[in-house]
Amino acid sequence: MTKVAIIDYGVGNLHSIRRGIELAGADARVTSELAEIEAADAIVLPGVGAFESAMEGLKNKLDVIREVVQAGKPLLGICLGMQLLLERSEEGNGDGMNLIPGEVVRLSQGLKVPHMGWNSLELRREHPILAGIASGSYMYFVHSYYARPENSSTILATTGYGVEFPSIIAQGSIIGVQFHPEKSSKLGLQLLQNFVGMVKG
Repeated sequence: MTKVAIIDYGVGNLHSIRRGIELAGADARVTSELAEIEAADAIVLPGVGAFESAMEGLKNKLDVIREVVQAGKPLLGICLGMQLLLERSEEGNGDGMNLIPGEVVRLSQGLKVPHMGWNSLELRREHPILAGIASGSYMYFVHSYYARPENSSTILATTGYGVEFPSIIAQGSIIGVQFHPEKSSKLGLQLLQNFVGMVKG
């Protein structure tokens, strides 16, 4: 069975994500063990909370994560986990994982933050992660910052909340989603199933 390592670094809704990946048809393991991360067929990087403290929790795992990604294994970053994929963040001026060029910026000061609740996706281009998901589909969001990748071709979908921000990005085997698929009902599960399907090839 396809093995997916959900990285435990002290943040994230790990139980719900594990259940979602299991329902999607994979063997999901919540782990902080480097050997398990390395041996997995794919990795999920969850995240809730502050950018800097998340990077601190990941620091002894960064080399292994980069090796796994460079080997072509799929990585799914969820919410803060998506933001960590970029180079830097305005939140604490922290350095990110530098897997996708770009930065993380705060939602407009004039808006109620965090942006919390259901909002729709506007699809920008086709990708296997979007199979069975149409423009206008609703997903569940909780965030105060958003990713701003350098290369617009990495943006698969956007969402509007005062500003139009990227809600799904992809580069090579790396995918990031700003929403929580594990809290997004049937369409969230569809996205997780698509991810597992990509891992299986």
